[in-house]
Parts: sequence; structure tokens; C-alpha cells
Amino acid sequence: MSEGLVRSRRSADEVIVVVGEGRVAAVLREALGGRGPENAPAEANDLSAPWLDGARVLVVVAPAGEFGVKVVKGVPRQAHLVEQARRVARAAVQHGVEQVVAVTSATVHGASADRPDIEDGDPVSPDAAGFVADLVAFEEALVEELGDASAGAPPTSPGDAPTGRSQVRLAVLRPAMVVGPGVDTILTRHFEAPRLLTVKGSDRPWQLLHTDDLASAVRVAAARGLSGAFTVGPLVDGEPDVVLPAELAERTGLATVTLPAATAFGAAERLHRVGVLPSPASDLAYVVHPWTVTARGLHAAGWEPVWSSAQGVDVLMTEVRGRIALVGRRVGGRDAAALGAAGAAVALLGTAAIWRQARRR
Repeated sequence: MSEGLVRSRRSADEVIVVVGEGRVAAVLREALGGRGPENAPAEANDLSAPWLDGARVLVVVAPAGEFGVKVVKGVPRQAHLVEQARRVARAAVQHGVEQVVAVTSATVHGASADRPDIEDGDPVSPDAAGFVADLVAFEEALVEELGDASAGAPPTSPGDAPTGRSQVRLAVLRPAMVVGPGVDTILTRHFEAPRLLTVKGSDRPWQLLHTDDLASAVRVAAARGLSGAFTVGPLVDGEPDVVLPAELAERTGLATVTLPAATAFGAAERLHRVGVLPSPASDLAYVVHPWTVTARGLHAAGWEPVWSSAQGVDVLMTEVRGRIALVGRRVGGRDAAALGAAGAAVALLGTAAIWRQARRR
């Protein structure tokens, strides 16, 4: 299937268009879009007619720390995403689209050792950096263009008319860690290290969202005409469904290396400073500290995920099996020069330090 934009006509009066780069966007195009060459132009962000003619919903996906996304030479990633958000919003207004559904990440809310469960209306982190800052800027650009029917408004349902400058409803979906076939992010590469990094004083639960369930969440948002901000993650008996560290170790078969937080973040900063890691040390927070979501709004709207977080771990390990990230770089095959995640790199350094201590003893 083409990596380009796809139109999906599920009924005579409903057309969904999906734009965005990266594997997650491609999965949503396949899940929500039609098939056939006449519906798939080569450019992933093509917003021209006739692709938007008659569209009711426009879905835009911002890559959340994904690898393999094309970088425009000479254009910072954040500037590229902001321009994409503005183009999407303006195209939606121009073509009479009723609703924009943006897919970003719950990482915009930040992660810390004492981070409480994230509710739909929680504010974004004021200290965002790295790929998270790009996502925050992307959301802000959509809000600026579409007005009060935005991520900052309380969730609403179809009968509630937007009150902003445009008549386009905006729903922002902020998923937990996304896993699925071919998904490759700085979060999934954390599991390609020989050991998993943990930090002292932070008992980090893991909440994983399968791409199938992300697609169904988009369907619910589109079908219900929702607007506002919505976290996306599995729930069990009304509480976030997570995998605790003991079960994670059992399911992954990976041992852990535990470091003081200052040591772990200091190592990540040094690796970033010398160019080994492309992302700032702050990105490490998202693999060592919690950022669990409640997803109450979507569940109340009728969304029911199929995959549990535990099953998501199994899917993730199937994907990364046979791939090892050493000092932030993958080893083997075409990926030998691909930069990996801070967690994997710091875990390796921590493991080496343990061995040096053992030899000295």
C-alpha cells in the first residue's frame, strides 16, 4: 500500500482522510482508509483537491519520537510540524471539513517519579524538550488556527457546537506508549538494550497501546464528533491497565540495571553532548518515570480497546527480538548506524560500570 494519503468512505456521507508521516500514520491510513491507487497520492501530506473534497473528518498524525521519518533538509523538525498543523487546519476550513482529529502523545503531559495518572484535561508540561516540545508546538499551532474548539477545551460530544473562530471541531488524542507491527520509536528501542534501565526511587508502571486500538479510538472520536483533549490507553475495571516492573521483567526476559537518577540523567546528557544521542537527556524521563493515562473521556464515549498492556509487551518483544541497541546504536543489518534511545544507551553504560566494579572486587 502507498505511504500516501488515503480517503476512506465508510458510508455515503462519511469520508475520512488521514495525513502524516511515519509508521503510526501508515497504520492508521490502512485501518481507516480505502484501498486502490486512485485513493492514494504519493505525497503523505497532500491536502489538495480532490483528496479533501467531500471529506467529513481529517486525521493528522504527528510522529512521536519515531525513527524513519523523513527530515526536511535545513528545516527544524518542530518548524516542519508547526507548518503541517497550520496547513491541515487551513485546508480543513477551506474544504468544509467538520472535524480534525490530531494524534500526538501523552508525553506532552510530562513524566516524573511522582507523576499522578494523567486525566484528559491535565495541562501540558511547561518544561517540554526534544520530540515532546515538537508535539506541544504542533498542538498549539492547531489550536491557534481552529480557535476554542481545541485541545484546551473540555471534551464535548457531537451536539455541542464549537465556539472558536472556525466551525471545525478539533479532537486531540494523546496515546500512551504505542506498539504494533513496524512501530519504531525512542520508547520501543528502550527494549532493544541487553538490560532494562530503571532509576532508584521510581517504580515505573508501563502502559502500552496497540495500533489497532489507536485506530479504533480515532473511529470513535470521528463517529461521535468529539472535540477536546483525550488520553488514550487501556483500562481494567475503570483503572489504567498497566504492567508492573516484576511482570515486565518476566514477560521480556530482560534483567534490569538500576542507577541513581542523577547518574542516569547525567550519563544521558553526556551522550547527547558528544553527539551519540540525538535527543536531550530529558527524553530519558519517559522510559524511567510514569506517565500513565486514564482515558476516561474516550471510554465514556464508548471506546473499548481489545489489547491489554501485557499483550502490548508481548507484541513489542516480538518486534524487537533479534535487534540489539548498543550505546544508542543498533547492531546488525541495515540498522547498524541507526541511533537508538537514551534508555538503551544508559542501560549499557550502567551494565559496563557494574562489571568494572565486580572486577575490582
